[in-house]
Amino acid sequence: MCQKQCRDENGFKCHCLSESHQRQMLVFADNPTQFMDEYSETFEKDFIEMMKHRYNEKRVKANDAYKEFIADRHHQHMNSTTWQTLTDFVIYLGRTGKCKVDQTPKGWFMSFINRDPEVIARREQIEKKEKLERADEDIAEKSIAQQIKMAKQAEGEAGLATHRSEATDMLRSEGDESKVVMTSLAAPKKAEPLKAKPMGMSFSSSGGGGGGEAKKPAEKRKMSAMEEMIFKNEQSKEKKARRDYWLCEGIIVKCMNKSICDGVYYKRKGVVRKVVETFTGVVKMLDDGVKIKIDQDQLETVIPNTGGAVRIVNGAYRDAEAVVKSIDVDNFCVKLEITQGPYRGQTVQVDYEDACKLDKD
Repeated sequence: MCQKQCRDENGFKCHCLSESHQRQMLVFADNPTQFMDEYSETFEKDFIEMMKHRYNEKRVKANDAYKEFIADRHHQHMNSTTWQTLTDFVIYLGRTGKCKVDQTPKGWFMSFINRDPEVIARREQIEKKEKLERADEDIAEKSIAQQIKMAKQAEGEAGLATHRSEATDMLRSEGDESKVVMTSLAAPKKAEPLKAKPMGMSFSSSGGGGGGEAKKPAEKRKMSAMEEMIFKNEQSKEKKARRDYWLCEGIIVKCMNKSICDGVYYKRKGVVRKVVETFTGVVKMLDDGVKIKIDQDQLETVIPNTGGAVRIVNGAYRDAEAVVKSIDVDNFCVKLEITQGPYRGQTVQVDYEDACKLDKD
């Protein structure tokens, strides 16, 4: 009522005994509901504005948001409103649909619900666009699946036709009605065993021994129509799923920043416990349990030994869990068998930076 900020408890006590404060209390007593509603409205309006501009639609702990609000010394105090506690105020915001609230063992959490018509229209436009893109992707995948099926059938029929013997009619030569020429197939020569040859290599044979003949250079095997479609489909999935960020909770990473704690944690491993604003992680070091907030550019993925569990953190199979089958050190890639997710059971090959060891403790 007096809009006065007292220095300490003694100052507040002296102010309460002052004549000006007594007059303001009499004014308040005449119409307490009006003043309480006005102060409550001001408090709510300022708090919502702070949530909108500071956190937007991000989920935040209610107590942290309140501390941010009261950091302004000119804020409207809660003890002048109709809400007795912060919990009452949070429940009110959830009941009126102004914020989305939920209670956890760690306390109340809330997120602002933006009902701005422009924001809603923009969100609907984005959702509509994503829906159309998903529909196009479904159509494309069905088309590719149908083409793969047809290619398999065509290859099967071609293979069958190759092995099928053809019957020919015996015909007389023109002008020679008395003589029928018969030819018999010579007994096939015994095929010599061929040495195993790697895939993608083509070999040529000559009629004679040709022991001293120079070998022709290896030629790359041309992909079949089905393999080409599968390859293009994989490329499409890779392009759509690749992102600039790869950090996620529960993976083991290696710190590559020499400046943190004078290089104490350089090349030491830790577990990502929390991801902050997409590109930053809170990493708990494995040896001493110290938590460090560090950018993903200063971290490196860790690849376990064969049989170890990993999470695919980027690319076409992003977020899938897998087991290491083999490691190609020369090409910096790893072969994985996916154990969880929509691609379960598939064997894929990804680069080192696209897979990271999972913390199973």
